[in-house]
Amino acid sequence: MEKVNGIGGFFFRSEDPQAMAEWYQTHLGIDPVAEVPWSTAAGHTVFAPFARDTDYFGRESQQWMINFRVSDMDTMIAQLSLAGIAVETRAEWDGAYGRFARIHDPEGNPIELWQPPALTT
Repeated sequence: MEKVNGIGGFFFRSEDPQAMAEWYQTHLGIDPVAEVPWSTAAGHTVFAPFARDTDYFGRESQQWMINFRVSDMDTMIAQLSLAGIAVETRAEWDGAYGRFARIHDPEGNPIELWQPPALTT
């Protein structure tokens, strides 16, 4: 069974994304999005405050979106689809940063799946 192997990123809305990123860097040591993301023992984790008016998470009331890192996107997509879970993919989501897909939990919360470029074939 393919399973997620870590958190690929944590994204949330903010009135002032730059100030928020600086606060987390200053007080918690989490580096903001840069060429090399904050790294944990298990691999990279992207930490990125988004503008309050972003539409990236879907509905306007959504304040956060979790991103799970996966090793084999094709197997994960097939597995989720087989379970009746709708999986959204877009060609423009795949590129230099790896491969991405989107699902929603039973309450409608968006979940992003990420296969980093080092794992993309």
